[in-house]
Amino acid sequence: MSTPPPGSTASLLGSALCLAALAGSLIGSAPPDADEPRPVRADALVGAWAANEYVLASGARHPVRGRIIFTDGEWQVLFFVMDGDEPRRGSGEGGRYTFDGETLTFEHLHHLSYGRTMAGLPASPLAMTARDGEGPLEPTGVEIDGDALTLRFPSGNSMSFTRSSACCP
Repeated sequence: MSTPPPGSTASLLGSALCLAALAGSLIGSAPPDADEPRPVRADALVGAWAANEYVLASGARHPVRGRIIFTDGEWQVLFFVMDGDEPRRGSGEGGRYTFDGETLTFEHLHHLSYGRTMAGLPASPLAMTARDGEGPLEPTGVEIDGDALTLRFPSGNSMSFTRSSACCP
């Protein structure tokens, strides 16, 4: 097969096709750091999530009922740690949050909790806090896999959730 002379239409067309093929392969290519997990987008949190399980750092596991709801920069949670069909502990909390794709930082402005003794959990007296200004910050690890959310708290405990509804467009 002969090579078309430089500058000819066939030569220019061949060069253009090669460039188009190269560009197309680059568009679909993974970035150089593709083996590293990509950060989750902040809007992936927005909506309501049903609580499933509370796993303590010690390995003790407890079923949980309730919801955590994320809006644009604000959060609220109400959950009960269950012992069979009976709630043994509960907490209602809320405030503001920031999320950088890997770490969710809760700012605690509102908190109401009470708890009876359970495996791995001592009794917790009734506690109420309501702040107007700044609250304590809790940097928390986040994993989102489709409709599954896992929060990994600084204590080593974690809580899992399943998306129950998306939020506002």
